[in-house]
Amino acid sequence: MMNNSRRQFLKQAGIGLSAAYLVPNFISCQNKAGAISDNPLQNIGVQLYSIRDLMDKDPKGSLEQIAKIGYKHVELYGIDATAKQFWKLPYKELKKILDDNGLKTHSGHYDMSKYLSKAHTDKEDLAVYFDAAKELGQEYVIAPVTPMFDLNALKKDDYLYAAEQLNKAGEQAKKLGLKVAYHNHFWEFRDLGNNTTGEEVMLAFTEPDLVDFELDLFWAEKAGKNPIALFEKFPNRFKLWHVKDMDKTKSNPIEWPKDGKLPIEQIFNDIKYTEVGTGSINFPEIVKERNKAGLKYAFVEQDNIYMPNKMESLKKSYDYVQANLTK
Repeated sequence: MMNNSRRQFLKQAGIGLSAAYLVPNFISCQNKAGAISDNPLQNIGVQLYSIRDLMDKDPKGSLEQIAKIGYKHVELYGIDATAKQFWKLPYKELKKILDDNGLKTHSGHYDMSKYLSKAHTDKEDLAVYFDAAKELGQEYVIAPVTPMFDLNALKKDDYLYAAEQLNKAGEQAKKLGLKVAYHNHFWEFRDLGNNTTGEEVMLAFTEPDLVDFELDLFWAEKAGKNPIALFEKFPNRFKLWHVKDMDKTKSNPIEWPKDGKLPIEQIFNDIKYTEVGTGSINFPEIVKERNKAGLKYAFVEQDNIYMPNKMESLKKSYDYVQANLTK
């Protein structure tokens, strides 16, 4: 069982925890032809972790409301790999609910914490994830986070190992018509020396035909990184985005290396999310460079929603995207 401080950290971090296990396993468009358009934000999706409490209580009703807002696809999280379910729904039942509401799922977050960790031999069984993705019609199996066991201690060798593991996973996935991707938080942008970051190590040492990246725009900006500069340095690698905004009262970036010496948990005290378009991130400028990034799928995400009506919050973000980011 996790202690209370660790559980609180996960809650602050916005990292999904599979409801089936109380152990430290961290998971946090139209049809395929229609999804690839000049601007994928026309068919914006949503990462369902944004409404995790609602999904736990009423997954069917929540998905119906998501579709009514106008979202075209959803990104899953929290697989129960043993029972082969999401939110206590067998894959086929979940797929039917999605189909009935005109929703697709192109990707999911699947815990690979031990798979990416040098310290663990009890790796997650990725074949179970690939089976789920195939049955649900997904294209991407996404590693949502680095090994979570000591974030402050991750070194270049840890990221090199993670890159090697992602390549191996990518080779397995490719045989099944799938692709692996990696989703960032802020600690991957910690300076590891020689002006190198963990994110850049993984980008440099993964094979583009095997591994893509899901850029969380909020976390990149919070880490003081310009997404456009990343697109220029690593073109066509960021096929997926999390479109998440930063509250203007908490918009100061992390100062490396000074803040990098702080406990990860302390950095979370200076984080606050908000609806897309109401915060400090300049999404219109970033979206202009979507082709350089190689963008294929984008998702609204808000790790914590402060409005009483969470669907109203997601609608506010959706409406902003449609009015301002689809041209």
